[in-house]
Amino acid sequence: MMTPRFLRLLVGSLMAGAVGGAQAQAPRAPASGSLVPPAATVPQRSADYIVAIVNSEPITNHQVRQETQRLVRQLAQSQQPVPDTAAIATRALERLINERAQLQLARETGIRVDESAVDDAELNVARQNQIDLPELYKRLAADSVDRAQFRKQLRDQLLLVRVRERDVNQKVRVSELEIDQYLRDQQKLQGSAPAELNISHVLFALPEDANATQVAATQARAQRVVERARVGEDFSALARELSDASDARSGGQFGLRPADRYPTLFVEASRDMAVGGLSVVRSGAGIHVLKLVEKRFSGMPATTVEQTLASHILLRTAPSLTEAQARERLNGLRTRILAGQAEFAALAREQSQDGSASQGGELGWAAPGQFVPEFEEVMNALAPGEVSEPLTSRFGVHLITVKQRRTVPLAPREQREAVRGLLREKKLDDAFSNWAQELRARAYVEMRDPPG
Repeated sequence: MMTPRFLRLLVGSLMAGAVGGAQAQAPRAPASGSLVPPAATVPQRSADYIVAIVNSEPITNHQVRQETQRLVRQLAQSQQPVPDTAAIATRALERLINERAQLQLARETGIRVDESAVDDAELNVARQNQIDLPELYKRLAADSVDRAQFRKQLRDQLLLVRVRERDVNQKVRVSELEIDQYLRDQQKLQGSAPAELNISHVLFALPEDANATQVAATQARAQRVVERARVGEDFSALARELSDASDARSGGQFGLRPADRYPTLFVEASRDMAVGGLSVVRSGAGIHVLKLVEKRFSGMPATTVEQTLASHILLRTAPSLTEAQARERLNGLRTRILAGQAEFAALAREQSQDGSASQGGELGWAAPGQFVPEFEEVMNALAPGEVSEPLTSRFGVHLITVKQRRTVPLAPREQREAVRGLLREKKLDDAFSNWAQELRARAYVEMRDPPG
């Protein structure tokens, strides 16, 4: 259930309202008076007009208005400050110019997107939003976007992604020497305190005025947790079973956060602890068994990964089984499971149309990014033991349950790959910026004033 990279980019861009998705370089101001602010702030002119020409291809005022409004919505949704209208309109025009030049390059150099690819992308957008195609068309119509226009946006997005993959992404490489140098540089900085920590704990509540007998008994309970964890028992499961803390249900994890957001007691206890290490400390709340899940220094990628052990029941849609019928059938199975009338694994063996059926639907330990986003989003929201509502992906309709979660250290090879990814992203940013600027500089761009 892996997701092609270009489709992840495509769906994220479109469902944020993006037509382009490229990051434009610093905007260059157009000719004075050549841009009109968005329609929301000024009366709409009765006729559209051209504001710029890119290699003989026009960009209209209406297109700039649409892009400006999209950028405003995007900033508002991400809770970023919204610049003044003129600045956003300038950014919108520059983005359209950049994308127009890139689309022209893609077409001129033979990149093509066939109808089946657009069909797949259109279906993927619907599934990412847990709706069917008729509902997608209805929502587009409510935004005054017809299907032909939307499919053109999809096609343009696919063209942009493919030309960038060809001209930028495939040319960026990270050598083993670069990884070695980066690791050496970071090791020199690790004499200071870690920037972020992720600590799990099991709390045994204890009153501050507890007597010696109470303290000794509680310390013995804490020590038994240490011993069980050291022989391989899952610490999150121990927290859910034994901890008196309010976060016990989530496995006792505080999550990755700056060290200064932890109690000083916890930071001091973990200072010399290796990742995976255990410690017992006493606070005003009681006695804690601490486990250091992750220690991250500034500039370094994660050294651990949270894995999920999930199971699913998959029904594939077909002329004989519509999506609505599959959902209804899975809702019936979910009701039986929640009522204790059937076990998830048994129903998966009987009903699931996936290769995992013989294993009771179990998908194995999975790291983030292993499943398609619509599946992973629902899975990540489940606590162990919960069963999801039916959800639709490109593979069919699923029922999901999470059996267990664990945090495991990355192997040295995996850590090097994480560094490779970090360095590659930095290189990609620079390479894309340079490529876009060079392409923009080669393009013939004529700015035009509005009609008098």
